[in-house]
Amino acid sequence: MTEETINKILEFRDRRDWKQFHNPKDLAISISLEAAELLEVFQWSGEDVSAEGKIAKIKEELADVVNYCVLMADACGLNLDEIVQEKIKINEQKYPVDKARGKSEKYDQL
Repeated sequence: MTEETINKILEFRDRRDWKQFHNPKDLAISISLEAAELLEVFQWSGEDVSAEGKIAKIKEELADVVNYCVLMADACGLNLDEIVQEKIKINEQKYPVDKARGKSEKYDQL
C-alpha cells in the first residue's frame, strides 16, 4: 500500500474528527466485524469456494478490513511495511520452502 493511500485513509478520518474514537480495542473489534462481513460473502455457498460473482462485495468488505488495519497501525504507532516485512521473515523460518511447499499443514506439523 502506498503512503498516498495511507494518508488518504488518515485524512478521511481526520476531516471527520473520528480519531478520538479510534482506540486499539475498538479498532480491533471493527477489524473483526468487517472480516466477518467478508466471510458472510461465502456463507451458505457449500462447495462453491470461488470468488466468481462475488468480487464487488469482496472488494467492499476487504477495503473495510484494510482501512481499519491502517487505522489500527496508526493508533499503535506501527509502520505497516515494517511489521509485514518482520512477519514475512518469521514465516519464512516457520515455513521453509523445502518443508512447506504445496502443503497446508501448520508449521509445527511439517
